[in-house]
Amino acid sequence: MRRTGNHEIIKHTAVRKGRRLTASALWVRTIRNHRIDRQATVPCGRDDPRDALLAACHELDLPEPLWLDKNQREWEEFGMTRFQPDAFFEGVVFQRMDIEYIDPDAPKKKSTDPRNAF
Repeated sequence: MRRTGNHEIIKHTAVRKGRRLTASALWVRTIRNHRIDRQATVPCGRDDPRDALLAACHELDLPEPLWLDKNQREWEEFGMTRFQPDAFFEGVVFQRMDIEYIDPDAPKKKSTDPRNAF
C-alpha cells in the first residue's frame, strides 16, 4: 500500500509463469466537493461486486450502502454505479460514492472520431 496525502493506493498483483499480471479489481472512491476524498481498490469478479464492496467499505471505515435495482442495472450495463448519501443507513460526509470495475485484460477502446486520427 502506498499513501499519498489523504489518498490510499493499493495494488493487487498476481504472478503467473514469470509474468506480472494485474488482477481485476473494484475501485471505490468517495467524492466530496468535486474531488476524490478517499479511495480503495480491492480484488473483484465482474459477476458479484457486493463482497468486494463490503470489503472496501470495511477498509475505508464506511457503512455498507443499500444495493438497489438501479445499481444492479448500472453494474450489469456499464460496470460501474454510484451511491448517493441517501443510500446509507448511517450518516456520511461525502456527496457520492462511485464504484467501478477495472479489468486490465479488456481491450483498450480507441476513438473512431476522424479528428483524433493523427
